[in-house]
Amino acid sequence: MNLIVKRKRKGFTLLELLLASVILAVALSVLLLEFLGCAVLSEAARNLTRAITHAQYVMEDIKNTTFINIKSKIDNGDWDWDSTDISNEGLTPLRNEIIDTNVSGTDLLDVTVNVSWQNKGGRAQSTFLETLIAEP
Repeated sequence: MNLIVKRKRKGFTLLELLLASVILAVALSVLLLEFLGCAVLSEAARNLTRAITHAQYVMEDIKNTTFINIKSKIDNGDWDWDSTDISNEGLTPLRNEIIDTNVSGTDLLDVTVNVSWQNKGGRAQSTFLETLIAEP
């Protein structure tokens, strides 16, 4: 009679441990890439929100100006701001942020506030607000 003695295995083989390590490393790499992608998108959204807030701030300042003075003040560059001007208004500027304000029309003013900045990667971004202002 041929007696084969079966031993109970205790623990894992080296091959099983290596395979589990590789699977874990791949899964963690995918999760890390997703996390980094979400962080970049979060920063871009935060910057866009801040830029729109700055444009709204300028637009409200323009709306609080008498109608007769709006066109001349915009043409003089009163609301064309760089990062220093934005800080002086008590706002936190974005990286290389510039606010440029334009107006067209006479009886009905078409006012545009353009905000441009750079994200961390150096990519240029911009947004704008536009409104019509009539003499009350």
